[in-house]
Amino acid sequence: MPLLKDVTLIAGPTASGKSALALKLAREEGALIINADSMQVYAVLHILTARPSPEELAAASHRLYGHVHPGRPYSTGKWIRDVEGLIKKENLQKRPVIFAGGTGLYFRALTEGLSAMPDIPDEVRMRWRAQLVREGASALHELLKEKDPVSAQRILPSDGQRIVRALEVLEASGQPIGHWQSQPARPVVDSLAARKIVLEPDRAELARRIDLRFDRMLAEGALDEVKALLALQLPPSMPAMKAIGVPELSAVLAGKISLDEARNRAKAATRQYAKRQATWFRHQLSARWQRLSA
Repeated sequence: MPLLKDVTLIAGPTASGKSALALKLAREEGALIINADSMQVYAVLHILTARPSPEELAAASHRLYGHVHPGRPYSTGKWIRDVEGLIKKENLQKRPVIFAGGTGLYFRALTEGLSAMPDIPDEVRMRWRAQLVREGASALHELLKEKDPVSAQRILPSDGQRIVRALEVLEASGQPIGHWQSQPARPVVDSLAARKIVLEPDRAELARRIDLRFDRMLAEGALDEVKALLALQLPPSMPAMKAIGVPELSAVLAGKISLDEARNRAKAATRQYAKRQATWFRHQLSARWQRLSA
């Protein structure tokens, strides 16, 4: 598949204005906007993941928003395959495309490629995730030492997600994850031809926007959204169950904390998450990325 060339990449922390900039450029250039945020892929969580509003969706073409059931395991590899399928289906070589989101690994996969990985059956993935919740990362790391000592040496005993990934790949394919990671990777986007933008807003202004946005989320029905998610009775290990706002508002619905306490906790968690995102983008994105303060 030829690399996409007429591409704009817009990265940045949550609430930094990525969607607004993407919409502005899409309307000016007739571009298609593709989601590059790992939480905005999930159905049900429209408000809490700050997916584009109905008005924004009507103003420009958007893809890969809310297309994944919250009970379905999803990964960077699956996202890239969805992007490749979209390129073929809609012949995106012939129109401008904008990728906008806050998931750094998605942008890395677009520009650097992703090693081929085996498909992991849902039952295998969910079983290992449930075992992680029951037994903890350290216990699974000991198991990984027995099954795949090379990978265990590279993965910290506290890194539950990477430990589970190594175990599920080994079970599904019979090959250690290192075997798959050593395979040549091919990018989707021509990084040299792409316009690359990372938003770096003032920290105080970003905190103000985060606080205002969560207040708006509550006013727009975030509590009802969490009710709908809980009604699905998903395992707590599923990523959608860990989305910022879900644990906090779940505690409100369970009568454990007040709505004001949940509001404060969710705002604090969002500010911490934005800080981690900003740090990742600052250290992982090259000098070829244009950095905008607003």
